[in-house]
Amino acid sequence: MRIGVTGATGRLGRALVSELRSIGEVRAWSRPEYDLDDPGTASRIGADEADLVVHSAAWTDVDACAREPELALRRNAQAVAALALACRRAGSRFLLVSTNEVFGGDRTGAGYRPADPVGPRNPYGASKLEGERAAQEAYADEPEALLIVRTAWLYGPPGNDFPAKILAAAVRARESGRPLPLVRDETGSPSATADVAAGIGQLIKGGAYGVRHVVNSGHATRAEWATVVLRAADLSVATELVSASHWRRDSTPPAWGVLVSDVELRPWQEATRDYVASSLVAAARG
Repeated sequence: MRIGVTGATGRLGRALVSELRSIGEVRAWSRPEYDLDDPGTASRIGADEADLVVHSAAWTDVDACAREPELALRRNAQAVAALALACRRAGSRFLLVSTNEVFGGDRTGAGYRPADPVGPRNPYGASKLEGERAAQEAYADEPEALLIVRTAWLYGPPGNDFPAKILAAAVRARESGRPLPLVRDETGSPSATADVAAGIGQLIKGGAYGVRHVVNSGHATRAEWATVVLRAADLSVATELVSASHWRRDSTPPAWGVLVSDVELRPWQEATRDYVASSLVAAARG
């Protein structure tokens, strides 16, 4: 199988490139080969004779999307439409990576399943939902050739992710003698990119289509996730629980962004501990 991956240098993209090499020949596309701001690149990639195009490229800065919602729609919806149409004309299967933020997060207790009603609370989620709809429209006459995979709270190489930011903030808090504020009222599905990429690989090999969710098992508040990160790094610091409103943001994330995974992945706690120990702590000692 010939597989093209957009956003190949991004957090999930690089994990997908590594994982999907076990399935077929992988073509890694990033700028300038594929550029969300250049509509012409969609046609060039669509004509590249890939059997499957995995579209992981996206504008994921949720606060910037809130400040520039029209740009978010161009990058996360219109760019998807152009690429999906090009791939459909070329006879390629299409896999779109989407997000838990297509849901409103106005419930608790039960994670969201693919068939649950959507209702994004912010421009990022709205733009990603429009991207899903654009892909579905492009493949309306062959829905079995389209797979949409929603995931959540991704972390992994090259860093600058939630675990890395928590450790850096903890060091600053300890040096200043102030407690580290941890958000108690935002809950999601922390997911390691390597695990998500492996789950996506399973779906591809199984011929899955439609909408699926892929996340590590379990759920956590930001505070609970941060606590596991700190313990894994053996970093002791005073903490305090705060509301998400403690920080002023341009975007409003869903308070409950938990997904039920269609692929069984290991618990988020185990994945987090392994990542902190193998990547973040090793790099700090480095």
